[in-house]
Amino acid sequence: MSNIKIKSKNLNVYYGDKQALFDVNLDLNEKEVTALIGPSGCGKSTFIRCINRMNDVIDICKVTGNIEMDGIEINDKNLDVVSLRERVGMVFQKPNPFPKSIYDNISYGPKIHGKGETKSELDQIVENSLKKSALWDEVKDRLDEPGTSLSGGQQQRLCIARAISVNPEVILMDEPCSALDPIATAKIEELIDELKKTYTIVIVTHSMAQAVRVSQKTGFFHLGKLIEVGKTEKIFKNPDNKMTQDYITGRFG
Repeated sequence: MSNIKIKSKNLNVYYGDKQALFDVNLDLNEKEVTALIGPSGCGKSTFIRCINRMNDVIDICKVTGNIEMDGIEINDKNLDVVSLRERVGMVFQKPNPFPKSIYDNISYGPKIHGKGETKSELDQIVENSLKKSALWDEVKDRLDEPGTSLSGGQQQRLCIARAISVNPEVILMDEPCSALDPIATAKIEELIDELKKTYTIVIVTHSMAQAVRVSQKTGFFHLGKLIEVGKTEKIFKNPDNKMTQDYITGRFG
């Protein structure tokens, strides 16, 4: 029986007068990959942004309902958002390395969070993070070069290394491969498979094939509602909802 890491109950999100999510109830299991699929603008990214409170930075955004991580309400006014974001890493659609060296890209987070007091501790964190993100062998002799000098696929793995450098429990990925070629995409997918042994991963993807390849559970969103969620195999082979069926067979979307 897998443990539930994150639980959302009747989660609603409003941007001003526009409602973006409607009563979303979704459990995310620990050390498992959950894929969120559905047409553009249907609430997938809005949902994952609730998990690390990225919506806080949008003034007109209002969130109601509950979202809990390990039984603690994420939207609690007294919750320290900085420590939440340390526990919940995020990787975006477009690789966005800092304009710093490869080394500094990764050591930056641990320094801010007070991890790695000495140079040798930081060296170790950088090396471990790059090894975990399958990038170490490609960059170990170039750590002083700018992160932006890497290829797109390498930059995305650098961003994953950066996300895991502070030792999070959850990694959110918002279409992490949509800017990458098939070979780079395959590398990221292999990496996701490896990372799920340690982390709870939520991936928003436009690629159904990718959802099938990397996830154990899939949620289908449409117009801000979670239409159906279940084991990935079931969702793709035998969904309960006709709308899910129509989406995955390409009748709309």
